[in-house]
Amino acid sequence: MSNEASFLTITVDKSHIITIGERLYEQSIELIRELVNNAYDADATRVDVTVTEKEIIVADNGEGMDMEGLKQYFNVGSAEKLINPVSPRFGRNRIGQFGIGKFASLAAASRFEITTQKGNFSARVVFDKARWIEGDDSWKIPLTLLDRDPKRGDGTTVRLVELKRTFKPEDVTQRIAEGVPIRARDFSVYINGYRVTPRTMAGNRIPVMHGTEHGIIHGEIVILPSYRASKEDMGIEIKVKGVTVRRELFEMASWGKAATRIRGEINADFLPLKSDRSGFIEDSPEYKSFLKAMEKTMAEVRRAYNQLASERENRRVSLAVKEALRRVHHALVLNPEFSPFGVVPLSEEGMRGAGETGVETPPRKEEPEGIKVEDVEEEIPSHSDELDSTSEVSSEKPKKEKKPSLRIATPNAVVKRLKFGDVGVTCCLDHLGEDGPECMTEGTIIYINRDHPLYKREARKKEAHILNIARLVTQEISLMKDPENPREAYNRQSTLLRDAFKDDDGKPSTLKRSKG
Repeated sequence: MSNEASFLTITVDKSHIITIGERLYEQSIELIRELVNNAYDADATRVDVTVTEKEIIVADNGEGMDMEGLKQYFNVGSAEKLINPVSPRFGRNRIGQFGIGKFASLAAASRFEITTQKGNFSARVVFDKARWIEGDDSWKIPLTLLDRDPKRGDGTTVRLVELKRTFKPEDVTQRIAEGVPIRARDFSVYINGYRVTPRTMAGNRIPVMHGTEHGIIHGEIVILPSYRASKEDMGIEIKVKGVTVRRELFEMASWGKAATRIRGEINADFLPLKSDRSGFIEDSPEYKSFLKAMEKTMAEVRRAYNQLASERENRRVSLAVKEALRRVHHALVLNPEFSPFGVVPLSEEGMRGAGETGVETPPRKEEPEGIKVEDVEEEIPSHSDELDSTSEVSSEKPKKEKKPSLRIATPNAVVKRLKFGDVGVTCCLDHLGEDGPECMTEGTIIYINRDHPLYKREARKKEAHILNIARLVTQEISLMKDPENPREAYNRQSTLLRDAFKDDDGKPSTLKRSKG
């Protein structure tokens, strides 16, 4: 046997290169994103994308390419952007990594043309998929040198023709908004003449900023209004170098409907990506550090959401209480003898008293007050109620009767007062626990338990909610009148509740339904 060395030639099938490009970008709409990101890497300040049924054109005013640049562009798997990860003009963190994204164009078109200009160099390259594959072992593609166009300036235009599918401009716009760093300074993208702008989301914003040993995590999470809740595009966009890699739900999968109101963008440029940019290398220390930081963020989001939900629920409860007390007041006007505080003051014409509702009245001078409903923050005795009897003030004025102190169990209590002249009752709806009483009275304060199973069931619908509150209030007012005779109190309550939901013509009232 001869000791002479022999060699093998490594060859790569052309169709395999195309297949890799197509599979890296299974959704062919991704190719447009890739072309725009190439323009960003080339320090373009403007990219114009034209989308029609016959062709797609992506034109930029970046640095363009000379002959060496074109050779580098078609160098499959080039490490150029890894070696030079920052652009020369604007210092941008370059997005492209694998140098094969150009072949993704063939997932949607059979042919693409590249026209580029840099300084005095101008050329056009035509890549025809069918002709290139049929070209035996030759890897050469046609290049035509052009006269420099001074009006054009530096930049590159990619034109895709012989499209295999059509693209909707609105779909392209959405993908560009997600997959391109359009928030970057000195960079804008236009689709068919309309600028792509970052999506703005109305709602409560929670800024995010974490420092880790691997890099900075920053962004913003938004709690959308309830009417904007949607199952579409759920989750938080995780971006690397301004490009959305994927959406994450984190622990929101167990939040139920609350998850449909959470959106946001989180930037973490240090996260390592999979080769197809579809996700992250999850067993990496960078990703584990990222998850640990996001646990704190999501706990904060959950607290903020609960607070907003409580405020919204309190507004709904407040309206229901006000309507219920207005109707109870109406019933007491019809049955003044049921008032536990004596006869309701009569009013003169235009004033409030037993003859009028008294909820809203015209401005008036100092006159005897009738019945009204008003908001109460807290009812705590003032220092003036506890002045020493030896003081000069206390010797001239009689000491006020000490009022019962309003005990609020939680910050989310809803409190309103129904007045009868100078006296009345205070209604406090608070969270007293599922095992707590449905309602109770301390002095002139009526407590209604919002955690009671019956209350929670009736609170689901507006009409039932108002009726249930009115039932509990009339029950307690009736017991105040004669606590030793519950049967008589029950009969009074029945009359009050009936008259509370009776119109002026004596017919049963129908509660108006609110939209939503």
